[in-house]
Formats: sequence, structure tokens, C-alpha cells
Amino acid sequence: MFSGIVQTVGTVVRLVKEGDNLHLTLKADIAPQLHIDQSVAHNGVCLTVVALDTEAGTYTVTAIRETLEKSNLGLLEEGDLVNLERSMRMDALLDGHIVQGHVDTTARCAAVDFADGSWYYTFEYEASERMRKAGYVTVEKGSVAVNGVSLTVVNSRPESFQVAIIPYTHEHTNFHTIQPGTRVNLEFDIIGKYVARLLGTDK
Repeated sequence: MFSGIVQTVGTVVRLVKEGDNLHLTLKADIAPQLHIDQSVAHNGVCLTVVALDTEAGTYTVTAIRETLEKSNLGLLEEGDLVNLERSMRMDALLDGHIVQGHVDTTARCAAVDFADGSWYYTFEYEASERMRKAGYVTVEKGSVAVNGVSLTVVNSRPESFQVAIIPYTHEHTNFHTIQPGTRVNLEFDIIGKYVARLLGTDK
């Protein structure tokens, strides 16, 4: 379980394919604090630490085929920046919203607009009728996780939405690398999914 509050940004230093799996090694300042089998969100994707090199400040996680197909992790290259968040403590403040680390789909950045000190990012995604019925939608002023960052939705539309990014978030996440055409990970609000299930609209 995560909150969507990115703690640091890691750099991809090695990518190794093994069958349908992809082993990702990242260098990050949180590496010395990690341990094997720990869960860490990578651009919003929950992955398990499988190897550590505390002297080098690196660790390795593995993404399976389904994860690669549903997220942007398969598009990563060495040198890319990845948003990182360690799992949430149950006695901690929930500063963002409930994020599971299970990415629902990817979206394409359609536009980036500077707005007097902040930025508005527009994202577009494809949503089937079944996805919409299952709660895979945004609502005005609702929550959405974009690359693992908990954000408030503005200008919500059936297959697009905007988010406003303040300078701190722009600088301390990989949002400053996102430009029109960039693919990002989306996780829709779990509360909406449960409401859809209770109402029976997810059939």
C-alpha cells in the first residue's frame, strides 16, 4: 500500500531481459535503507526488491510480462529517472490517497502548459466501455496516480484529464522529464472501483 507521495527519484543503471521478465537495477539514495523482499513503487508500480548492493547504492527489481504490458516500465532506458516510494506505514499520515501500486493502464501526455509558476499537464488514455463501468475513470477534483504521484484531477473528460503540478513536485519527481508524447502510468482511485463493484456496473 502506498500514498502517492514520491520520496525520491532513482536512476536506471542496468536493464536485463530474462525470458519475458525484465530485471531493473536502479541507483537511489534509499537503497541503503532497503532489504530483500521489500515492496517499492516504481512510477506507481509495486515491485519487490530481489538484490541489493548497498556500497554502490543500487538495488534490483523484476517486472513480469503483464506488468510490462500494462505500464511504461518496458519503455525505460538506462539513465531514465523513476519515481520511487517505499510502502506506507499504517501509523503514518495519509498525505496523498490510497494507492495500491497496481497500474491500470498508460496514458499519453498530450500537452504541457506553463501557468504563472505551475504547469498543467493534459493526459489522454483509451478506455473501453468495460473499463468505464468498472470505475476506471476520473472525476473532477478526484484523485489519480500518475507515475505514482498522487494528484488532483481537473478538466475531467471521458478519456482525458489535466493535473496541475507545483514547482516542488516538478523538480522532485520525473514530471520535469514528461513532454507531449511521453507515456505515463495511471492508477485510478480504488474507491471508485469499489463503488462500481457495489453498484454492479462493472459487469
